[in-house]
Amino acid sequence: MNEEPSPTERHFENAEQQRDVATLGMWIFIATEVLFFGVLFMAYTFVRWESPVTVAAASRHLELGLGAINTAVLLTSSFVMTLGIFFNDRGRRRLAAWLLVVTALMGMFFLAIKTTEYVHVINEGHFPGTRFQYEHFHPETANPMPSGIVGALGTQGESHPQEIPSVSELFFWLYFVMTGLHGLHVVIGVVLLLVIAVMLRRPGGASRNTVHNAGLYWHFVDVVWIFLFPLLYLACHWKF
Repeated sequence: MNEEPSPTERHFENAEQQRDVATLGMWIFIATEVLFFGVLFMAYTFVRWESPVTVAAASRHLELGLGAINTAVLLTSSFVMTLGIFFNDRGRRRLAAWLLVVTALMGMFFLAIKTTEYVHVINEGHFPGTRFQYEHFHPETANPMPSGIVGALGTQGESHPQEIPSVSELFFWLYFVMTGLHGLHVVIGVVLLLVIAVMLRRPGGASRNTVHNAGLYWHFVDVVWIFLFPLLYLACHWKF
């Protein structure tokens, strides 16, 4: 079954120009996302540089096994997504649609595992806030923040541990924000893939470029996790 050509909008000279503009738009979007996550990565790097011992101690409280499973799930989903693009380019839209559904299901599996880990971390008392369990960390690695971080937060002098979040608590703030935002992107990707899968089953539905751009987005989400996994889960095993 060959793909039906998608209509060219009136403000484009031809279909090729329309595809190029759509692809450029997706790359620009990804560039803005890189800047968005880049700020969080820089914040983590600053905390890690200032307090490597504390970050390593906090990292040991994460579920390394679940993080590793999620890494394998996302890497496999990227491979399945690539197969979907491959078969769609060759006109096998029905098979491509099913492969996109499988990719979306793997994304859901990733989210289920991440939810399980969130529940574990929260039950351990490591959700940042008034109930954060400081006693789970050695005093020398839990409180107070190094002067560099305190100064960056605009706080002067020594304060009670409950008044200034410990570095361990700051690590978990970064953990929940970074993985939470990544999870939101996974949710968006899952919905996007399911919608495109439905469109592929209809005549004149999703164009090849639409599937390609969805693949770019999904691969970007996977790349972000490839950085998150070692930074958050393997911090206790390496130094810089």
